[in-house]
Amino acid sequence: MSAANSAGQAPTSKKKVEQGDLVEAVMQPCPSPMCDIGVNLVDSSYDKDREAVIDRARRANVASMIVTGTCLRTSLAAKELCEATTSYPLYFTAGVHPHTAKTCNSTTIPKLRQLASSPKCVAIGECGLDFNRNFSPQDVQMQWFEEQVKLAVELRKPLFMHCRDAGSSFADVLRRYTPLPAPAVIHCFTGTKEELSSFLDLGLCIGITGWICDDRPERGGAELASLLSSIPHDKLMLETDAPYLVPRTIKPNKARPSRNEPALLSHVLQAAAQAQGEDSSALAARTNRVVKSVFGINF
Repeated sequence: MSAANSAGQAPTSKKKVEQGDLVEAVMQPCPSPMCDIGVNLVDSSYDKDREAVIDRARRANVASMIVTGTCLRTSLAAKELCEATTSYPLYFTAGVHPHTAKTCNSTTIPKLRQLASSPKCVAIGECGLDFNRNFSPQDVQMQWFEEQVKLAVELRKPLFMHCRDAGSSFADVLRRYTPLPAPAVIHCFTGTKEELSSFLDLGLCIGITGWICDDRPERGGAELASLLSSIPHDKLMLETDAPYLVPRTIKPNKARPSRNEPALLSHVLQAAAQAQGEDSSALAARTNRVVKSVFGINF
């Protein structure tokens, strides 16, 4: 027994560092009010401190968020959260991610149509194709991606889309409905130069996340950053995809939160500005104009 214990003193234990404390230490305010266009704010990782996450975003000059719906359950949860939150401008997307396309049935599109009737719904999605993980069979992914494109066309709403290792099939579906009646966004773009060219030819906007902050060679962050200058000024938007893709430009590793938050959007902004040799204030201003134009929101 140690001397401390023999004297009746309790052993000391290291206090657990909370994720919010780590974010507070490294968050930097955006140079102008910005909107994070892709936040999985109804993810269970935020259940204990969702209001604090929103407060940190506000203090980091993230003036608005679009909450991503990835299935009927999360789309409904996003709707309820956005409609209940009156102190901060939240909007949402309603859709089914390709990973969960296998859960779709004859009731899916009518339910999405109903969710999309909310004034807080600014896009159909997250929908698309993911031939990398193939959590749903590819033919099922194709079927329900096309059904959601049809719904967006019917409602004249923007599309919020996902594409991974499926560029050719993805473009084939969209070409059947172009020109689309409303803008469409490739969320969290991580593709090739050829895919980028194909998507821009279709008139799509491009969402860039903290993937460009990843300096690990096998992740392709540097290659992605090199493509940013090829994206027209009226097609680029920025997002965190929180709680995923924590910016790895936050150093040292022990200072980096393991859960991403919208309050860290400025790190994505800085990496994107550096990749293009552009002032971050100028980049924030022009991406804001794109967000407002595509989604019809003000912040």
